[in-house]
Amino acid sequence: MADHPTISTESDLASPALPHTAVTRRSLLGGASIAVGVAVLASPPSMPGIAPAAAQPVSADPRPLDAVFKRRAFEVREVCASNTEKIPIAPHPTNGDEARYPNKIGSDSRGLPHDKRGEVEQAAWQALYTACQSGDSADFEKIPLGGTRKLVNPIGTLAVSLSGINPTQIAIPPAPALASAERGGEAVEVYWQSLLRDVPLNELRDDTSNRDVLAATEELNKLADFRGPKSGGRVTPGTLFRANVLYFDPADPKGRSVTPPGVLDGPLISQFLLRDVPYAAQWMSAQIRTAVPANEFLTEYEDWLAIQNGAAPKRQLQFDATPRYITTGRDLAEYIHSGPALGWAAALILATPSGGTDQHYSGMYPPAEAVSYPSNPYRKSKTQTPAGATFGLGYVQALLATGISNSVRASYWQKYFVHRAVRPEAYGGLAHHRLANGVSDYPLHDNFLKSEALNRSKAKYGTYLLSQTYPEAAPLHSTYPGGATSVGAVTATILKAFFDESRVIANPVQPDPVDPTRLVPYSGPPLTVGGELNKLAVNFGFGRNWAGIHWRSDASASMALGEEVAIGMLRDERMTLREPFDGFSFTRFDGSRVTI
Repeated sequence: MADHPTISTESDLASPALPHTAVTRRSLLGGASIAVGVAVLASPPSMPGIAPAAAQPVSADPRPLDAVFKRRAFEVREVCASNTEKIPIAPHPTNGDEARYPNKIGSDSRGLPHDKRGEVEQAAWQALYTACQSGDSADFEKIPLGGTRKLVNPIGTLAVSLSGINPTQIAIPPAPALASAERGGEAVEVYWQSLLRDVPLNELRDDTSNRDVLAATEELNKLADFRGPKSGGRVTPGTLFRANVLYFDPADPKGRSVTPPGVLDGPLISQFLLRDVPYAAQWMSAQIRTAVPANEFLTEYEDWLAIQNGAAPKRQLQFDATPRYITTGRDLAEYIHSGPALGWAAALILATPSGGTDQHYSGMYPPAEAVSYPSNPYRKSKTQTPAGATFGLGYVQALLATGISNSVRASYWQKYFVHRAVRPEAYGGLAHHRLANGVSDYPLHDNFLKSEALNRSKAKYGTYLLSQTYPEAAPLHSTYPGGATSVGAVTATILKAFFDESRVIANPVQPDPVDPTRLVPYSGPPLTVGGELNKLAVNFGFGRNWAGIHWRSDASASMALGEEVAIGMLRDERMTLREPFDGFSFTRFDGSRVTI
């Protein structure tokens, strides 16, 4: 990866006045000796003849080392809290749809009761709105539900995270408006994804001859507003359904869109999803249980309306009996259906040395080629090694687990308390009423209404509804921003802070297009740890788009949000460490360098 200007995240934040050389045993004690209490066990009655040693007096006063450690813990926590408090509340612009449409057709109302046309009952909407204004658990308990499914974790977003920043301090751009060309373009894309779910992902390359892939590429290039990655100013088969990141930009209401380093290189699926995972005396296969192509849901209106009301699905997924590698968009959608431990797996692959006769138990790099970040203090130590306390695998995994929770809090907070934007499945219902039932007051953009993607979907399924790969469709919270993508983003960012992202991945692989139960070598541009971690993050998020439950902008904005959550956590974590350490340094999704 190319070097970029280094950005310090601590330029305006205070650090505790605790230099590394200050807290040593010698400097704390000032050369004075201390009495150390020694626990001595008396001989048990059954062992005569062994006289117990005289017990040493135990000092009633704490050791100076203990007292200073206790004081330092307080000061670090105090400084971290003070620094976080200095970060202002961020702006939270919305797309205006909630105020624009009295019937709330531009807002997420799934799970509440709806009329036959799929419009929410106003009393139920008002109850949801009231709860989202107050944040009171009692108000959320008053919301009338239309079925048996429940809203997902709204009060959990108000939990105070003890590391990192508060969700109110993170800004993301507004979601695209219902009637906008951008939302229409995203609808064209997600309908194409539904049509191409079973096309092998290796067909998404610039020399493909797949007619459906070429048709999708051609149509996306005709859109008035499409913000996906491009090559030479155009969408190509090689950039089709690849990811971008959307940062908040005060100068641009739509935000700043960038393509993360590495996500356009090589196979669409990250190498971290194609390798078996060593797990001490066990291992986890990279092959997954896949859903068969017959799994298409919500294409019949009555089923669609029942799910909007929060009913449990009537049909269940059907699976292929033979596990295989992630080969299609449908496979990727199913992989991230239930929240896999992708970050845990990537950390194990990176932290476990390679070698041995059985590759199932082997990591990515041999012991002599440490993949920890060069600034890791234990790479220079002559007498110490990292472990679960700091810098070891257990420590990284603990940060990943906390990061997942913190990123979900941040993304769900935006969903409930700011945006409440419409899901693709509900947008498909508006399209169905507009075109099949002549409901002219549903203002969808012509780029979508007249698209080849929509016409093909109607011909395939008999309605204008968007097919879903999950029987229950989307979880019952709004679409923007995407929670799964924020998890992927915080995971990738934390791992880039601990492992050398510049390292080239040796012997990269891809699924055999003829036999997806096998892997074959990949040859092409070099793939790096950082690029494949970026790809891992977007695989986690954009897989939900393949499922039909998210828009491109949901994932793009959440990439920046999850990164910000990770940076806040690492900033606080840096304050706690006692090792001589130059700080966490990594490449952000926009290609710039950050040092914490």
